[in-house]
Amino acid sequence: MIRFSVLCRYVLCTALLLVSVMTGTQPGFAQTSGSNMDAVLVVDVSNSMTQSDKNKVSNEAMKMFVDMTSIQKNKIGVISYTDKIEREKALIEVNSEQDKNDIKSFIDSLQKGAYTDISVGVTEAVKILDAGHDPANAPIIVLLADGNNYLNEAAGGSQAQSDKRLQEAVKAAKSKGYPIYTIGLNADGQLNRAPLQQIAADTKGKFFETSTADKLPEILSEIFANHLKLKVVPIKSFTSNGQIQEVPITIPNANVLEANISIMSQKTVEVKLYDPAGKEVPIPSDPVRLSRSNAYTMLKMVQPQQGNWSLQVKGVPKEKIDINMIYNYDLQLEMEPVKAQTFHAGDVVPIKAALVSNGQKVNSPDLYKQMKGTLIINDKTDKKTSETPLTNTGSGFEGSFKIPADHPYELKIKAEDTSFYRETQPLVVDASSAAGAGTTTGQQPNTGANSDEKPFPWLMVAGGAVILLIVAAGALYALSIWRKANKGFAGQLAIEIVDEDTGDKSNPQYKKLNAFKGKVKLHQLLQLAPEFQETDKVIFLPGKNDTLIIENRSTCRIEKAGRVLDMSQGKELKKNDRIKISLSSVNKSVFVDYIV
Repeated sequence: MIRFSVLCRYVLCTALLLVSVMTGTQPGFAQTSGSNMDAVLVVDVSNSMTQSDKNKVSNEAMKMFVDMTSIQKNKIGVISYTDKIEREKALIEVNSEQDKNDIKSFIDSLQKGAYTDISVGVTEAVKILDAGHDPANAPIIVLLADGNNYLNEAAGGSQAQSDKRLQEAVKAAKSKGYPIYTIGLNADGQLNRAPLQQIAADTKGKFFETSTADKLPEILSEIFANHLKLKVVPIKSFTSNGQIQEVPITIPNANVLEANISIMSQKTVEVKLYDPAGKEVPIPSDPVRLSRSNAYTMLKMVQPQQGNWSLQVKGVPKEKIDINMIYNYDLQLEMEPVKAQTFHAGDVVPIKAALVSNGQKVNSPDLYKQMKGTLIINDKTDKKTSETPLTNTGSGFEGSFKIPADHPYELKIKAEDTSFYRETQPLVVDASSAAGAGTTTGQQPNTGANSDEKPFPWLMVAGGAVILLIVAAGALYALSIWRKANKGFAGQLAIEIVDEDTGDKSNPQYKKLNAFKGKVKLHQLLQLAPEFQETDKVIFLPGKNDTLIIENRSTCRIEKAGRVLDMSQGKELKKNDRIKISLSSVNKSVFVDYIV
């Protein structure tokens, strides 16, 4: 007799296979990833930075990076370090302007410390991404430092130990695809470039250097654009005359999702914005967001109308003002699948690509008008890269690749103009003898309505059996739900309440869990006090091997070891785990220890 659990797994695997076959969804389809990121900003706050960054413009630069991100599932974390982690904010999903303000307030609260050890900051950044990185987002670490270590030898710190830890952290970042962009601050002429250059090179990031912290916002803009395959478009640089100065702004097409206009000035500027019809657009408003700081003013135009806009800027007399723009497009570049076949030297591979939005091909001649398409060819045997131009058809890019030798090749297509850059994911065309019959990888087979392939004949034959298996699995699922509802708990919870305004802390309250079955709400354990009403949606469930599962369906924020937990799937609590639950309705926190 087949066990029901085995049967259920079989049904699940069969269903996934059917979905794969019928929809043609297989891993490695040649397209670009989304435009969201998981970014960890890491800053050295040792005393040496007092000279390297006298005006704390590193903080302003990080805040500008936060302001540039879209409110669409980007995540940002912040670390400040000396020879230990001074302050840390784990990856927070940016879903509102308030989320951005919370992160910027945290950055403003960072304080200096005595010693410094680069390995500490890099190691913790990797851990934060490990704990909260969304595979759908592009991971990135940005490190701001002067490259110098000042270790506390009295506490046992040594350069050899620090170097070893740094090598291990960089190796981990490289293996996991976490590029580290490093910014060397050299205001006092004491920058140690070597470690920062090496970190960036080893992880496929990029190294920047500045002798004036005033350039940091510009550098952060370039990092933001480079990582998301965007372009920084210089708009205008001028010295203010104290009067209104007009700056033309062009929105090149209707596919611009956002336009970030950064106005760099150490003094406050006044701004007005007029749409292509000459009508003034209120600032701030839903279509135009405004952010200000000590070093910049930023306008974020949301889904702006195509055409010529006018930006009016009034600054303090003789103040230098730099204005740049970054366009964020809701577009990807996709390469058409190449039919799998045996490839040899001399064969010609047809190449086609087009821009898509939400899975649909974009039909916009204006968008393609100034765009160039290029095929990037990487010979995996000779380790050489070459490029060849593609034809712009007005609705995509076309060309061909003639295989020069029996080697494996990695092909990518890039599309770019003055404000736009996208790449496809790589396609491997393997004509080497080691491949046997030449192959292509990174492709999705054509299984649409125009495909010549016929459905597998066993699909219809097996259909009835699959339905029966699904029914059986449904019965099993209902049984498991009943069992969960009656499962008992083990251990107890120690609960403390902290008033964040005064710092007052209650005495621990110990709540035995064996009196509950199936689940218990935190609000129940807090005796249903009205001020804690929002904890009614913080739920504990019994887990395996005397563990707890916590689910958060409330507006509360839950942290463990300084990291915000992603509660979408529930999190396991083990013996002696401690969590912090921050309430949103009152400025109080609930600390919970699980004791078995």
